Amino acid sequence: MVMDLVMEGKKEEESLESKYMKGVRHLCESGITRVPGKYILPVPERPQVMGEERRTSSLNLKLPVIDLARLHTADRPQVLKSLAKACEEYGFFQVVNHNIPCNATRRIIGVGRRFFEMPFEERAKYMSTDVRSPVRYGTSFNQCRDGVFCWRDFLKLSCHPMESVLPYWPSSPMDLREEAMSYAMQAKSLFLVLMGAIFESLGVDASILREFDDGSHLMVVNCYPACPEPNLTLGMPPHSDYGFLTILLQDDVEGLQVQSGGEWITVEPVPNSFVINIGDHLEIFSNGRYKSVLHRVLVNSSKSRISVASLHSLPPERMVSPSPELVNEENPRMYEDTNFAAFLDYMSSSETKNKNFLESRKLTQGKEQAKSQ
Repeated sequence: MVMDLVMEGKKEEESLESKYMKGVRHLCESGITRVPGKYILPVPERPQVMGEERRTSSLNLKLPVIDLARLHTADRPQVLKSLAKACEEYGFFQVVNHNIPCNATRRIIGVGRRFFEMPFEERAKYMSTDVRSPVRYGTSFNQCRDGVFCWRDFLKLSCHPMESVLPYWPSSPMDLREEAMSYAMQAKSLFLVLMGAIFESLGVDASILREFDDGSHLMVVNCYPACPEPNLTLGMPPHSDYGFLTILLQDDVEGLQVQSGGEWITVEPVPNSFVINIGDHLEIFSNGRYKSVLHRVLVNSSKSRISVASLHSLPPERMVSPSPELVNEENPRMYEDTNFAAFLDYMSSSETKNKNFLESRKLTQGKEQAKSQ
C-alpha cells in the first residue's frame, strides 16, 4: 500500500516535470491561474515589479544612444569616444540609424510571434536538449540544469554556415525561414560595423574582423507569455552573454532590466533602435576594459512579449584571448584563453547564471582586481 502511494507520487512528479519541459506557453494554454511552484523564485531573488520604485528606476534610465550615421561624417572621432564610454561605463547602449528597415524588424517579430502561436504539436517537432543542435525549441534558461524554471520559451536558430543549417529550421510558419535568413544577414552586417568601430575605439589592430565572417552566430527568438503572478518569477535570471556582442530587437513591451550601480533598471523600448550589449568574449578580448553586464527579464500579467537576440562571436574553435596591445605591466593579463566550444561544455555541466562562466576564466590578478572595484 505504502509502496503504491510512493510509486503514484513519483509518477505524478514525473508527469508534472514532463509538463514543465513542454514550455510556459503550453502551460498557459492549459488555463493556469497561479504560477506553479517550479517557477517560484526564493524571496531574495524575486523581482520588485510593484510600486513606485520600479517607475522611478525606469524614469532614471539613460542608456547611451549611438547614431551610426555619424560614423560616416566628420563627427566620427566624437562618436567613437561616446562608444568607448558606453562600453566602459554601461556595457549596454542603443543604436539608431542602423540601416535595418522598420518593416524587416516588424516582420521578424511577427513571424516569431506566429511560431509560438502554432499548436504545441507543431512547435514540439523542434524540441531538443542538445545545446549544439542547429535548431532548438525549449524553455526556461538552461532547462536541463535549472532548479527553478524561468517564464520563457525560446526558438534558437544557428545561423552559420547558413547553407548547412537552413534545412533544419522550422518550415512553419511558411515565411519563417525567409524572414529569419534575411534578418540574420542584416544583423550580421550591423555586427561587423559595430565591431569595426569598437576595435577602433580600443586602438587595436582590426585585422581580426575578417575572422567574424566565419564566426558563430546564434539567433534566439524569445517568448515571455503573460504571467498570472509576475512578482514570483523572472523571464530570464541575471546573466551575461557569452559572445562579443548581442544585438537585441524588442517589441513594444518592456521587460529587459540592466544592473547598474547595484540596482535593476528597466530599459524602455525605443522605436527603430536596437539594444547592444557587451559579451564575455569582448570583456576578455579588451582585457577587462569593456565590461559585460548582468541583465535579466521581467514578465507582466497582461501582455506577452517577443524579443529577438542575435549573439555573435568568433568561430567556435577559435580561441579568444586578451589583445596583446591591451596587456602591459600596468594592465596585466586578466583572463585565460577560451572559446565558444568551452562555453557550450560549461553550459552542459553547470548553471550559467550571473557571470559564472566569465569568472571561471579569470586569472588570479583578475579576480583580485574585481574584488577591489
